Amino acid sequence: MRFIFVHGTGVRRERYEKLADLVSTGLRARLPKAELESVYWGDAHGAELSAGGASVPGADRVRGAEGAGSPLDEETATWALLLADPLCELRVLAECAAASEDELEAPGVRGVGSQVAERIDELTADTAPSGELALLLGATGLAGSYPSAVEQVAASAEFADACGAVANAPGLSELVSATARAVVAGALAGAGDEAWCTGDERDKLVDLVVARLGGTGRFPGGRAAAVLGALALRLTTQPALDHWRTPLTARAVPALGDILRYQARGGPLRDHLERVITSSPEPAVVIGHSLGGIALVDLCALAAIGQTATPRPHLLVTVGSQAPFLHELGALTGLPPSAGLPPGFPRWLNIYDRKDLLAYRAEPVFPGDPRVTDHEVSSRQPFPLSHSAYWKLDAVYHRIVEETEAST
Repeated sequence: MRFIFVHGTGVRRERYEKLADLVSTGLRARLPKAELESVYWGDAHGAELSAGGASVPGADRVRGAEGAGSPLDEETATWALLLADPLCELRVLAECAAASEDELEAPGVRGVGSQVAERIDELTADTAPSGELALLLGATGLAGSYPSAVEQVAASAEFADACGAVANAPGLSELVSATARAVVAGALAGAGDEAWCTGDERDKLVDLVVARLGGTGRFPGGRAAAVLGALALRLTTQPALDHWRTPLTARAVPALGDILRYQARGGPLRDHLERVITSSPEPAVVIGHSLGGIALVDLCALAAIGQTATPRPHLLVTVGSQAPFLHELGALTGLPPSAGLPPGFPRWLNIYDRKDLLAYRAEPVFPGDPRVTDHEVSSRQPFPLSHSAYWKLDAVYHRIVEETEAST
């Protein structure tokens, strides 16, 4: 039996040689007389950055200019943390104040934190703010989420703890600022995709809430803000993404770029596969990994409706492939959206690992079609290792051989 293996996205020459040898060894261990032809397309039909990545913002950044750890970078990271947990700065402030001897209250003196607690109660009662705040909430899409954000902060244990721990005037300014940031972060998080807000608008909202709480402006240099900023730089992904965007993009190009290029200009790759398949009159088992499976599904579908002269394979095998998902999206070249498989389409074995985030099931997409069979395997590896581990699994080769013999 003749077998043709088509590699997937992101594979280039060195990796292809190892992969082809792995597949060949696995198949011939079960079918000693099997003829395996591996098709390499990475150089001719794969993607590359023709301008060297010049389109990536920051690719030509001067060393040290707005790099990781800059004030702007820290601010972005801090707000990313606040959006994930709007109350985190109040929590940090309460702990900082409780640990400071300067915050100890004098006997009989009312803590200044109680003043903020009273003012936020007034803010909570103001369900329809007016004036500049109302205009800005409307312009940023936060009018609907702002009242609930105020209520959540006012009712939180974090706010109560911070008010109870802050005792002096400097602490009061920091408490007002942290409370206002919690309210605005809560409103932004609550609005989600409905929010249309720049950093300048966000800061203006904080200033307006600060004023309503009796403060005079943001307090960016406080203890809690400093701790939060340092923590944010460690915990959030934005600083790392900014710093590594260029090298990450370059590394992602073979994997992601191959798929995008195929979607836009997949004809030459399909023509190449057609030449390989038609080079011998013997029916073939065609095996496609990842993007290789997408191209083979397209080619088989186009052949079935007479748009190519490719002979029908003995068996089509896709492994860790996105073809079923793309068909759900209406993005397969060979099949119209929501269409079933045409009459001349071959038997299709689709092998997937549910831990592989690039692998999809085919049977539910083509319900009732006896030609389509899903087979689940498990490499016990997380993604992305699970996407490459198929070719070390005995279950993959066993199922391919079993389906091949059943189709003979």
